[in-house]
Amino acid sequence: MTTLDFDHIFGGARVMAILRGLPVAETVRLAGRAWDLGIDVVEVPVATADAVPSLKAAVEAGAERDRIVGAGTVLDVEQVAAAADAGARFTVAPGLDLAVADAAAARGLPHLPGVATPTEAQQALRHGLTWLKAFPAISLGPAWFKAVAGPLPQLRFVATGGLDAGNAGAFLRAGVRVVAVGSALSDPAQLDRLAELLAKSPTT
Repeated sequence: MTTLDFDHIFGGARVMAILRGLPVAETVRLAGRAWDLGIDVVEVPVATADAVPSLKAAVEAGAERDRIVGAGTVLDVEQVAAAADAGARFTVAPGLDLAVADAAAARGLPHLPGVATPTEAQQALRHGLTWLKAFPAISLGPAWFKAVAGPLPQLRFVATGGLDAGNAGAFLRAGVRVVAVGSALSDPAQLDRLAELLAKSPTT
């Protein structure tokens, strides 16, 4: 299996769907719905072992459609191993743990660590991590991204935490490369509304 980086994983993607805590069949159904709407990248969190079957099922469904699925809420090296064994193509964490990043790299998985301060962002950058998850994005606000881009223009941010179709556009206009939406997907209309963002320029 070819090792990817986030430039290739996200490509021109602007939205990532986070399918958290769902049964296997519902995970696969929503992943398929996201892909049908042009939301190509899906994350399935695996904070607990009982979530791994949903990740594996989404990975298998994605392979049939040439879509990429990653593992979220990866908190330790054991979860990195579980995610890799399930076929995840990348890992995501809520915070910055360089041991987890290194474990993911050792398994050929790009890692997206969470940061909330310029200090954490600098630490990640020194470790060679240029794609970062800003969490919780709703608390940081769009202005945070514009401010951080001044001294750290080489970073690419995925905004996560409290986002939905109503506020995602403001983050994209602030320079965020990808918005990740999870809890809001409990509303069936969200995927359709998020897909509408794909047809719009980030500056509109």
